Amino acid sequence: MNSRSIAKFLAIVIIIGILSYVAVYGLDIGKYEIVPAKELIKLGLDLRGGAEVVLEAQDNPNDPITDEKMERAIATIRERIDSLGVTEPVITRQGTKRIRVGLPEIQDTQRALEVIGKTAQLKFVDEAGNTVITGNDIKDAKAVYGAQSDTGIQEPVVSLELTSEGAKKFALATSNNIGKIIAIYLDENVISAPQVGEPITDGRAQISGRMTMEEAADLAMLIRAGALPVELNTLQVTSVGPELGANSFEQSLSAGKIGILLVFLFMILYYRLPGLIADIALVLYICIMMFALAALKATLTLPGIAGIILSVGMAVDANVIIFERLKEELMIGKSLRAAIDSGFRRAFLTIIDSNITTLIAAVVLFYFGSGPIKGFAVTLSIGILASMFTAIIVTKQLMKCISGIKALSNKKLYGA
Repeated sequence: MNSRSIAKFLAIVIIIGILSYVAVYGLDIGKYEIVPAKELIKLGLDLRGGAEVVLEAQDNPNDPITDEKMERAIATIRERIDSLGVTEPVITRQGTKRIRVGLPEIQDTQRALEVIGKTAQLKFVDEAGNTVITGNDIKDAKAVYGAQSDTGIQEPVVSLELTSEGAKKFALATSNNIGKIIAIYLDENVISAPQVGEPITDGRAQISGRMTMEEAADLAMLIRAGALPVELNTLQVTSVGPELGANSFEQSLSAGKIGILLVFLFMILYYRLPGLIADIALVLYICIMMFALAALKATLTLPGIAGIILSVGMAVDANVIIFERLKEELMIGKSLRAAIDSGFRRAFLTIIDSNITTLIAAVVLFYFGSGPIKGFAVTLSIGILASMFTAIIVTKQLMKCISGIKALSNKKLYGA
């Protein structure tokens, strides 16, 4: 019993140690490489910098706002942001009329605001005021360099490819307007007013007009993404610099390390050997949190870190309840093995009750909250489930192992 208990205890500790190493440093085994869990956890805007924009749809008595229009607006904004090259944007709907847009690590905030907020109503209009084609008749748009100008410089233009129906309409319009102007409007503003030299029958056209390549690329992207179904106004812009975000992350990590270290020391000093067991289980708890966040591809924010630290306290709290019951059982004369079984059994319902209550609150926060609130709820929920597993199962197994080791049977080692 003595040697078997020692072997089982060491095996559990070694497994926890390997998991800890993999979570922090990863593992390279021949052809196979396990990426460290910490590198798979994404950081939110408040930790890596970027901008957050809140947009609000404007009421129009003749064209009311609907859920379908808001969903189309979100899809259009997402396509525009993807064209900007922003990685992992966070776009969520708030209420009935607002859209929150998170832009991580973006450098040119003003350009992003201009791109995502434009309604981009494109139309070609002849001199008689007739709309020849609209953005719906355009199949593709891209920025290219056009023919050389008189100065010998190739100017950026937007090359358009029309749909089959659009090509027919444009061929007819250009045939009837040779020598006349067909103006190109974007949101009621003339962006180009070319004169028709000959009929354009191949379904291809160009927009020119002293643009930089970046401006041409933005215009092409707006045309491809289509028009916003509703007019959006910018209500709020919050910017977090990369340096500020990095500082917040480092400070959060430092606070977490100090807090966890103090918890480790307190548990050992107050509960002695059971406190050491709780610390080992707590290391496993942290590993489970890291693996879970990496697997879910969760975005970690400052509130999310707060949720993790809070759940660390809850994980220790479960052990405190168990160890206090253990001390009471030892003081009334029970054997160590019987005291461990009785302590866990008596503490079980209390632990389940407190954790389930908190889990319900976390679910409510996730359902009704948004952005950082959801992040807090996710990390808190994962933490609650992980803490129940480590406290009820892992700690119990480790305690049973040491109860079978004669050298560790002195009740003083258990705070009694």
